[in-house]
Amino acid sequence: MTNEPRLKIKYREEIIAKMKESFGYTNNLEVPKLEKIVVNIGLSKGLQDPKFLDVAEGTLKKITGQKPVKTLAKKSISNFKIRQGMPVGMVVTLRGTIMYDFLDKFINITLPRVRDFRGISPKFLDKDGNISIGFKESISFPEVKSEEIEKNHGLQVTIKTTAKNKEKGLALLKFFGFPFQN
Repeated sequence: MTNEPRLKIKYREEIIAKMKESFGYTNNLEVPKLEKIVVNIGLSKGLQDPKFLDVAEGTLKKITGQKPVKTLAKKSISNFKIRQGMPVGMVVTLRGTIMYDFLDKFINITLPRVRDFRGISPKFLDKDGNISIGFKESISFPEVKSEEIEKNHGLQVTIKTTAKNKEKGLALLKFFGFPFQN
């Protein structure tokens, strides 16, 4: 018996049936599903402080369990003191089992730890049913200890679905347990 994530089992056994009932799908493969989760950090502070790159990489590695990929500037922008080829961000893309494990931790542990959290606004969804959530502080994640952080920084979590519109994406994420505002 493999150790299958809780949310993957919930999707297969409960969510597919609920989505078919709600939207009149006839085939299981028509039902929207999670495609990937992208966790991203912008490195604007890294332009002045090269040590910040290591701090951000370590934080992202702790949170996701994967080594981040540095995104480089495609062209120079003199007003921002950016030269072509400089690192301007770090990104990790999660798929499969790791994605479901991260999502479970994200919904049940991380979001409730956010200060003054009253639910996610449905306005955060785009027209295709994907959601992007920004965090001002990375200490909301349980792997990041506030004592160990030298420099606090934000990050962004984007959840990509195969939904065709906002309504279906919102329903899918609600069935997964996302705490949306009413």
